[in-house]
Amino acid sequence: MKKRIIIFIIVAVGIAAALSRAPVQTWLVQHGEAWVLRNAEHLPLARAGEYLFDKHCASCHDNPAMHAPTREALSRLAKEDLMIAMEFGKMQPMAAHLSKQKRGLIAHYLAGSATNQYDWIADAMCEQSQNTRASPILASWGLGPENRRFISSKQTLIDANNVGDLSLAWSFAFPRVSDMRSQPAVIGDRLFVGDKAGKLFVLNRHSGCVIAHTKMISGIRSAITVATLSDSRQLLVFADSLATVYALDPNTLDIVWQRSARLNNYSVISGSISYHDDRLYVPISLFEVAAAGSPSHICCTSHGGVMALAADSGDKLWTWHASRDAILQGKNRAGQDRYGPSGAAVWSTPTIDVQRNRLYIGTGENLSAPATDTSDAVIALDLDSGDLVWKFQATAGDIWNAACLNGGANCPDNPGQDFDFGASIIIADIDGRQLLLAGQKSGEVFALNPDGDDKQRVVWRKRLSQGTSNGGIHWGMALAGDSLYVPIADPEREVAGYTPKPGLYALNVSDGDVLWRHPVKRNCDFDYSKRPLVGLENNRSASKVDPAELYRCSFYYGLSSAITVSDELVFSGGLDGTMRVFDRASGKVLWTDNTAVPVNANNGLAGHGGAIDVAGQIVVGEWLYVLSGYSMFGQLPGNVLLAYKIKN
Repeated sequence: MKKRIIIFIIVAVGIAAALSRAPVQTWLVQHGEAWVLRNAEHLPLARAGEYLFDKHCASCHDNPAMHAPTREALSRLAKEDLMIAMEFGKMQPMAAHLSKQKRGLIAHYLAGSATNQYDWIADAMCEQSQNTRASPILASWGLGPENRRFISSKQTLIDANNVGDLSLAWSFAFPRVSDMRSQPAVIGDRLFVGDKAGKLFVLNRHSGCVIAHTKMISGIRSAITVATLSDSRQLLVFADSLATVYALDPNTLDIVWQRSARLNNYSVISGSISYHDDRLYVPISLFEVAAAGSPSHICCTSHGGVMALAADSGDKLWTWHASRDAILQGKNRAGQDRYGPSGAAVWSTPTIDVQRNRLYIGTGENLSAPATDTSDAVIALDLDSGDLVWKFQATAGDIWNAACLNGGANCPDNPGQDFDFGASIIIADIDGRQLLLAGQKSGEVFALNPDGDDKQRVVWRKRLSQGTSNGGIHWGMALAGDSLYVPIADPEREVAGYTPKPGLYALNVSDGDVLWRHPVKRNCDFDYSKRPLVGLENNRSASKVDPAELYRCSFYYGLSSAITVSDELVFSGGLDGTMRVFDRASGKVLWTDNTAVPVNANNGLAGHGGAIDVAGQIVVGEWLYVLSGYSMFGQLPGNVLLAYKIKN
């Protein structure tokens, strides 16, 4: 009987996928997929993936003469890494004839075939009574609904006098991953952290031992958000690489509900999920920006948005779309169909304005023409309905995708510069009023008036650098008092007139004046003949880099990850793996550590630190927790969580 049910579900989902115009498609795909995800371990998905691998991949990967990674070597990778390689990486040309579902089955088979990767967990476990009444200490990406990333003196004991005493207390290495991006959450003495292989660990935050763990079907991308409902229940909320949102019981790790937040086949969740008043707000981005770099890709049909869900059930309340659905617009230079409008991904974590009952997000560029007025913009939405309240577009006509890095036919005529708003919008209280602070990849900071008409929207704007597609302001600024702290990522580029200005900047919130700046530099001699390709093109590169040389001197060294600020200090990680703590008043570096080094982790594994990107540092009591490793664009791979502590 069970086999018949399984066959029925799979067939129904398959029929729905084929009936692209049928109204029943969305319902069947979402509900059928949810059932498959919940019961994946009982379904023959790996067997199907093995069959597809044998048919389409084994002739190269099982043949030593082809010098391709073996089946065993591939099994050490996370599912998300395998999907990236097939979707828009170096394996894309070979996998182009396979559907997304078939590529997913192959990745599921390979990622699930290394059965001994987690044998170490038994020795790393520790017993700890679950304090179900413990309050969340760090519960969200922005460390509060205003996304200020501020830690008060009541939350941390680390200050300017003792920060120099920070030393590594314990470390934790994650097998099968080379990127660390999911910012942890803290409830009492428990630290919750997810990884790219889909594992969720509950660690004792004082020792790093494993209290509990569970496995998702795909990699965990977003930060871990702790939602405390009106009935006092707590939920762990996060999104995976399939754009599925999960809500888990933090005490049992049982799945309470799950919901697909995909708007289309290219949807992914890159920002984190915000919680307010029994509602979750999910930012939706897309990876078609990368897929468009492939000559065979029909560009472009996806767009970004925001979805509001009921926190207790996952029921969808409303969806805001960044553009209308794409339609056929003509042909590209290679004679392929060209669709638009597209793009305007929402990379940032939504900001909650309780006073005005609004939600603020930043958007990215358009991928194909026609351009929209919602790209490279700050958007204000009504919290209850998702209706647009107002929008401010900083850069009009910015149409760009990865084909612009390789001269591909999908690159539009007169392309833009990929100037997203990737950092979360910050709500600031200053001089008896409120301002919205927004940082763009153009290297410019905007202070916006949340009230009034569009003509009065910009209060001030300050350009700190020229920015690039991988430069300017990336993942998160921070606010303390009347000062805004801005990390600049600027990489070196061979562009006429471009001068990179990576570093940390402090601005006066009232007028945008620079209070101080601290440039960061590369402290080694880099061999420019080995520089990585620009941005997403590096994913397609088949060149091999000696790991020792990679770690000896990093090409990237700017400040891309979100930063964290306290009453006295600014915490910032660099793309070269350097962790710095600055004096908030002067910009002087008070403490630094190189995390891009080998680590004999306390959980019994050999790990390695790398670039610090995406997730910000979390600071609790006398502890500083740092995720080290990120290789998406040719930065330094790594797989460790480092826990630093000041001396008693």
